[in-house]
Amino acid sequence: MSGAATSHAPIVGAPIFSRRRAGEAWRRLPPHAYFVGSAVFHYLGPAFAVLLFARVSPLGVAWLRIVSAALVFALWRKPWRRLAGAGRQTWQLLLALAVVFAAMNSCFYLAIDRLPLGTVAAIEFLPVVLLAAIGVRGRRNAFALALAVAGVYVLTDVRFATEPVGIAFAFANAALFALYIVLAHRVSRHPNLDRLDGLAAAMLLAAVAITTVGGVPAAHAFADPVAIAAGIGVGVASSVIPYVCDQLAMARLKRATYSLMVALLPATATVIGVLVLTQVPTLWDLAGVCLIVAAVAVHREHEADDVSRRTEGARRDEAAAA
Repeated sequence: MSGAATSHAPIVGAPIFSRRRAGEAWRRLPPHAYFVGSAVFHYLGPAFAVLLFARVSPLGVAWLRIVSAALVFALWRKPWRRLAGAGRQTWQLLLALAVVFAAMNSCFYLAIDRLPLGTVAAIEFLPVVLLAAIGVRGRRNAFALALAVAGVYVLTDVRFATEPVGIAFAFANAALFALYIVLAHRVSRHPNLDRLDGLAAAMLLAAVAITTVGGVPAAHAFADPVAIAAGIGVGVASSVIPYVCDQLAMARLKRATYSLMVALLPATATVIGVLVLTQVPTLWDLAGVCLIVAAVAVHREHEADDVSRRTEGARRDEAAAA
C-alpha cells in the first residue's frame, strides 16, 4: 500500500506543485511590472498592424487580431469549463465586454489608418478624465478636465479639416475605451469569474461579433501566408499580452495608482509611433499629448472599493496557488 502511494505521488503531486509555484511566481512580480508590459504592447501591436494595412484592410486586421487572440485564450484557458453554470448577469457582463472589444478594435484601426498613433492614443483618454470629473467633483478634476480638453483641441484643431472621418473614429474609440475600463474592472472583480477566464470568454464572444464586419475583409488575407502570420502576431501582441497584463495589474493596484500610470500611455504611443512608424510629431502634437498626459496624471477617481478589490485579488491568488 505504501509502495503504491509512493509510486503515484510524483504524478499526482507534480501538477499541484507546478500550479503553486506558477501562482507564487507571478504574485512575486510587482503589479507595476504588468502595467509596463501592457503599456508597451498596447501600442506596439497596433503599430505593427499599421504596417499590415498594406496587405489587409483595417477591419480585416481587426478580425485577425481578435480571432487569433480568441484562439490563444481558448487553447490556454478553456473558459467554457468555468462558464457552464454561469448566471444571466455573468453572461450579460461578458457579452457587453465582447461587443466593446469588437467595436473598439474596429474604430481604433479605422482611426490609426488615418491619423498618427500618438494622436489617437491621446484622444482615447478624454472620456476617462471626463468620467472622473463627473464622479468626483472638485477643483482638481475640473483642472484635469480643462487640461484634457485643451490637449484634445490642440491635437484635433488642424486635423479635423483634413481627416474628419479619422477624428470621428478616434472619438468613438475613446468612448469605447472608457467603457472597456469599466467592464474590465468588473470582470477582474467578479466573484464567479477567474479574471483570465472571464477575459478569455469575452474574447471568444468578441470573435463572433467582429466577424459580422471584419470577416469578409479578412477573407482576402487567407491567400497570403505572410499576412496571416503577421495578423496572428498582431493579435498576440495587441490582445493577449496587454489584456492579460491589464487584468493582473487591475486586481492588485489601487485605482488611483492605476489611473496615474495610465497617464503614460499617450506618451508611450507617441514614442512607438516614432520608432516603429517614423511618425514624427510636430511641436503642436507634442504639446497636445503633454496636456493630456498631465490631465490623466492629475485626475482623481473613487477609491472606496480599493480595499475590497485588493482583498478579493489576494483571495484569488491564494486559490490559484492551492
